[in-house]
Amino acid sequence: MLSSQIISYLRTERTPLYLYDMDLLRRTLQSATAASAQYGYKVHYALKANFDPVIVDCIREYGFGTDCVSGNEVRYSIECGFDPSQVVYAGVGKTDEEIEFAVRQGIFAFNCESRQELQVINHIAGQVGTVANVALRLNPDVDPMTHTHISTGQADSKFGISYKEIDQLAAETGTLNNIRITGIHFHIGSQITEMRVFEYLCRRVNTLYEWFTDRGYELSHVNLGGGLGIDYDDPDNNPVPAFGEYFDIFARNLRVGSATEIHFELGRSLVGQCGEFISRVLFTKVNSAGKNVALLDGSMTELIRPALYQARHAIENLDGSGRPQAEYTIGGTVCESSDTFARNLSLPELQRGDLVSIKTAGAYGAAMASRYNMHDLPRAVYWEGE
Repeated sequence: MLSSQIISYLRTERTPLYLYDMDLLRRTLQSATAASAQYGYKVHYALKANFDPVIVDCIREYGFGTDCVSGNEVRYSIECGFDPSQVVYAGVGKTDEEIEFAVRQGIFAFNCESRQELQVINHIAGQVGTVANVALRLNPDVDPMTHTHISTGQADSKFGISYKEIDQLAAETGTLNNIRITGIHFHIGSQITEMRVFEYLCRRVNTLYEWFTDRGYELSHVNLGGGLGIDYDDPDNNPVPAFGEYFDIFARNLRVGSATEIHFELGRSLVGQCGEFISRVLFTKVNSAGKNVALLDGSMTELIRPALYQARHAIENLDGSGRPQAEYTIGGTVCESSDTFARNLSLPELQRGDLVSIKTAGAYGAAMASRYNMHDLPRAVYWEGE
């Protein structure tokens, strides 16, 4: 990845930092754009993955809309120049104030998560004096075969409207005069690498789409969410996800009306591989169990995924060329045992001051950073090819 090509520059920079390969980002966006355009699909960028303004501005240039999960994300999208007609407001819990703001902006649609939320949106839209567009987020009870913390489409999940409630929901929507049901929405999870999962999703969508259209609903769009996984283990050889295969699955398996738009919400797959987390070795030691430990100046406050999800990232010693291999526990500076990036990881011998790259950190890295232990928020470097 990029870091190994610009080591001399990185040695002059204060760490920890996020390094963004803008050329790779553009290649990824171009690939996603070309693959989705082949079928006329519309893509919204899931802003929660990375809301860095430089990254977001680049994404906007490629014509994507946004998928937002908070009122602040809706506001930020519009401030960044996205047309409200391309903004989708999802999120399992929307406050009244957030709903009112989005209603007044005339966004493309709310992805509604419950019958009660429908009632609240209807009430607020009535107060504003308008009709709000709503897509019903249905829980299809599909196992995404990914980490339990990022699975959202199973029956016992907090997300979405249970498919068991749709008869009652259909009976109620006719009395809600300030909302317009324009679509149905699904999102089953994140970092999905088993492509057959999306085939299962299509079968559930086909059934539910038919159920709604048979009852007179005119669905102008179906939103399939996102979830396409990326390669955390070998990012150097797989820097751009398989967008062609992903969209082709839906083209082959989805059965909806020809006038119905198909929408997606991609986040990780667009930005994950363009980012690296660069840190320096502060100290090395051997613990009482005889294990080599390397402590970095970065920590879970800047990159929480390994602590939160037990996520694995490829890690490289950028200064280790020619040194013998050794096994390490790689830890950070936070006073928590969970602040560990890897265990039993074989790397060229680490020494104080060595630069270390934690790869595939462009998604859910900086966006989830905190100031725990009063750490500074991580800085960013945006590298343009020469």
